[in-house]
Amino acid sequence: MSKPPRSKPLLQDADVPARSKPRRRRDPAQPNLLLDPMPRRVEPCLALLKPRPPHGDRWSAEIKWDGYRIAVHIEPQGIRILTKKGHDWTTRFPAIEAAARQLGVSSAILDGEAVMYDELGRSDFNLLQASLGGRGGKRSSNAVCMAFDLLYLDGHDIRKAELRVRRHLLDDLIKDRQGAIHFSEDIEGDPDAIFRAADEHGLEGIVYKDRDRPYRSGRLGDWLKVKCIASDAFFIVGYEPSLGAYGGFASLLLAARQNGDLRYVGSVGTGFKERDAAQLRKLMDRILWKRKAPPVPYGGKRRVTWLQPTLIAEVAYRGWTSDQKLRHSSYKGLREVQDDATVYEIGSDME
Repeated sequence: MSKPPRSKPLLQDADVPARSKPRRRRDPAQPNLLLDPMPRRVEPCLALLKPRPPHGDRWSAEIKWDGYRIAVHIEPQGIRILTKKGHDWTTRFPAIEAAARQLGVSSAILDGEAVMYDELGRSDFNLLQASLGGRGGKRSSNAVCMAFDLLYLDGHDIRKAELRVRRHLLDDLIKDRQGAIHFSEDIEGDPDAIFRAADEHGLEGIVYKDRDRPYRSGRLGDWLKVKCIASDAFFIVGYEPSLGAYGGFASLLLAARQNGDLRYVGSVGTGFKERDAAQLRKLMDRILWKRKAPPVPYGGKRRVTWLQPTLIAEVAYRGWTSDQKLRHSSYKGLREVQDDATVYEIGSDME
């Protein structure tokens, strides 16, 4: 029997061992999957403000939650909870972090809102702020995440899928689980009736979302918000002293942005709790305005202690007067530049 022919040598120098091209080392921050790379951060999809609800079968409706927008990243190396601006607040929401560890997935990104509830079951920004200790960076063990979107799941980037698909996967992921991550349910019914019911129950508003759209970062109109009670961020530029009021002030003077400058938009004198007012006064005493001219043009006759425009207040209000001053305003709490403190800009729909 003849011997099988010997294989031909490789087309290379005989004395040099054959080598394959070296493989690029895997990024340890990525899941060990030959699938889609996991984003370190996703710019959030933002809702565009509208005066009335949209109509049509493609729009779904959800409660507009009154808290901090967060993204929960479940990664092979651990959990990260990021704010709207991308700051890591994992340690500030220990219950949400613990719930994320129990979801049983190797990788995921959940989009949602960190909230706390009042005695009527409504989300309350003031309670959340008090739980977090104001601007001190404390932990809130009672905050929960109302999750309303899923952007990444077990190695798959699903942002290009329709909203209806993403929310179906999100519901399957977190339903029937105990913990501090809850599913933000759709509200069925006529869009106008839903909004009226939200107004009657004292909710902040309703968010309407196009079920057929992918997840797109920015304020592009895929999500729309209709507010029952407006709530926005404003600079605190001064206060009106009062010996008989909490914190020694009767009201805060507020400013918004306009064409690169600051414009006085009125004051807020309600909504303060004794402890919050005392803490706020301590902060204000550190940022007194040293110049002769006030930080904003002001033609009023109040006795005002002016401040450097660095503190940002979240204020609820019922609209604007004819001279562009806030109407029926109420203080909700301090915002932090590092979360989602976008100061209101006159002439803009931005929060």
